[in-house]
Amino acid sequence: MEIQGKVSLVLPLQTGEGRNGQWKKQDFILETDGQVSRKINFSVWGEKIDQFKLNSGETVTVFFDLESREYNGKWYTDAKAWKISRPENIAGNKSENDPESNIPASGDLAVNVEDDLPF
Repeated sequence: MEIQGKVSLVLPLQTGEGRNGQWKKQDFILETDGQVSRKINFSVWGEKIDQFKLNSGETVTVFFDLESREYNGKWYTDAKAWKISRPENIAGNKSENDPESNIPASGDLAVNVEDDLPF
């Protein structure tokens, strides 16, 4: 699954020791756009924390899996992010500082000959 929104909060890094060794996890809150704004807590695990390097205020697309587990008769659901892309990494979106961004694609050229003629 995927969803786009703005990172509103990056929570502190959590670490611990489990039966499989050391682990680290970082949660972040994504606020979605739309008629009703929603805040969703996502978790990033392991080396992906350093790979994603999330910052509050940036717009991202989060690819995630939902997983539920039972503990003492209660069910808990986690949204685990496995990929994050930023607008500059999405095809078709270019930076304002990119000189090629001001060059229209060949299909976007429009020639209005009537306005250029002096008679």
